[in-house]
Amino acid sequence: MTSAADADRADTDLVTRLTGLVDALRAHGLRIGTGETVDAARAVEALGLADRELLREGLAATLLHGAGGRPVFDAVFELYFPSRVGLPDGDGDGGDADREALRARLAEALAANDTAALARLAVEAVDGFGGYGGSPGSDGWSSYQTLDRLRPQTLLARVRDEVRGRDGSGSFADRLLEDEIRRRIEEFRRLVAAEARRRAAERRGRDEIARRALAPTADRVDFLLAGKDRLAEMRRTVQPLARKLATRLAARRRRAARGTVDLRRTLRGSLSTGGVPVKPVLRRRRPARPELVLLCDVSGSVAGFSDFTMLLVQALHDQFSKVRVFAFVNRVDEVTGLLVHGAADPEGLNARIRAEARLTAWHDGSDYGAALGEFTDRYADAVGPRTTVFVLGDARTNMADPNLPAVRDLTRRTRRVHWLNPEPRTLWGTGDSAAPAYAELVDMRECRNVRQLDALVGRLLPV
Repeated sequence: MTSAADADRADTDLVTRLTGLVDALRAHGLRIGTGETVDAARAVEALGLADRELLREGLAATLLHGAGGRPVFDAVFELYFPSRVGLPDGDGDGGDADREALRARLAEALAANDTAALARLAVEAVDGFGGYGGSPGSDGWSSYQTLDRLRPQTLLARVRDEVRGRDGSGSFADRLLEDEIRRRIEEFRRLVAAEARRRAAERRGRDEIARRALAPTADRVDFLLAGKDRLAEMRRTVQPLARKLATRLAARRRRAARGTVDLRRTLRGSLSTGGVPVKPVLRRRRPARPELVLLCDVSGSVAGFSDFTMLLVQALHDQFSKVRVFAFVNRVDEVTGLLVHGAADPEGLNARIRAEARLTAWHDGSDYGAALGEFTDRYADAVGPRTTVFVLGDARTNMADPNLPAVRDLTRRTRRVHWLNPEPRTLWGTGDSAAPAYAELVDMRECRNVRQLDALVGRLLPV
């Protein structure tokens, strides 16, 4: 019989888990207010804990504002509301025979798409192959070590042949089948990662694992550290982000069009009302959309940052009277026309630019001084008093001359020059970085991820 004290402890633990879940989601950048937290508590009360998947969906519905935060939510949910606690029975020695037997069972489960069996096999895999350290029960568990020993990706052909032997299929169906098997393998990898995190959380604490062991959302990943998959995920956010920024720019433009108060005319008009300015007179602005020029370093790891920003600006082109985009490594070439094709194939944008534009001379290293000098010489007509220029790059010159006179000339002939640097500010000036020298001449801002880019573009783009 459950005592009142036991019920109170259970309620306290449940509240602690829910508030910990919310705090962890906030730490990963998800916007969750007090109202959403209260709704989540009501959902827990209404749904109960018997059906874990129903609880997961209820909490997701009350806490999330969109699908973008779902991967982080699912990973955090597994920590605070795990499907099991403790270690499974058995010693799990992880020998070669066990490995081959487990791989065979895994192939069968993948072929049958048996989700329950995949979940059980993920637990066995971590138990048998993921432990490291010398203490009983292991000092820790590694999903990377588990997957490296089990190598589920090598089962693709085996599973495909087994399914094909059952059903029969043609070449087109085979391609669809392979994509489906890859999805199942990826789901198994996710289950292994979740199990390893669950065990680590029991030993080291849920809060620490939620803070340190979860991948950040796509908008918080550094451009310079993002892998191919993360860059592709970021590119998928270009259109939604562009729509939001376009709405923000349109609102700023409407406010700016109203103009500022004309103090002299307002005071003159107040004479008829005893000196009280009842009707302020506004100084109207001429409706003229600004021009925008992008200078983008597309060398090395900076290319992902430049690609994303070029695609974003291309999606915003209706907000400006003219947009021109130039790419450079150590030579500069205009790539405005290539962005039309890049919008249709964003992942191939950089390859298309490198193939069709002339960006290098006798070497492949970036040279900001040479590129900026060539831009001011060859494309002087691209800038004018209404032009705002954005330079995208890390300002690493490979020890070449930074060509500061070219930057001074650029700032003199344009409305404004902003420099977005994807490197952390703490690295500016280290090694071959000329960032401090450039920052004395132009407005240089740190722009390491999509979240920072969203804030900067929304604030710095001219209206």
